[in-house]
Amino acid sequence: MEQTILIVDDQYGIRVLLQEVLEKEGYTIFQAPNGHIALEIVKKEKPSLVLLDMKIPGMDGLEILRHVRNLVPDIKVIMMTAYGELDLIKEATELGALAHFTKPFDIDELRSCVNHHVRALPDSVDQSA
Repeated sequence: MEQTILIVDDQYGIRVLLQEVLEKEGYTIFQAPNGHIALEIVKKEKPSLVLLDMKIPGMDGLEILRHVRNLVPDIKVIMMTAYGELDLIKEATELGALAHFTKPFDIDELRSCVNHHVRALPDSVDQSA
């Protein structure tokens, strides 16, 4: 089964960087610059994992996370933030976020975390990894 990742970040450069890195890992990537587009992609594509920025103009990361949870309750989510806001990170974790990365993040750590969580999907067909 094809593994898809949705990158939600208002910063174009971050989305492009993550797309390049994760496509090399064999994932199909969707990008969203805001919450409204992110939710449309979640509804339509049901990605394997969402990389979600905490601070997005309009609808913030926690609000997006709540909506995503309503659409696909068991979807895997990793949060990204440029801020060390422990209360927001704690709330995101309570809403089921698997991990969080503070920008600027180590791209290898993020890639490793994504691989760990996506390749650990219960319906994954390839058991050879």
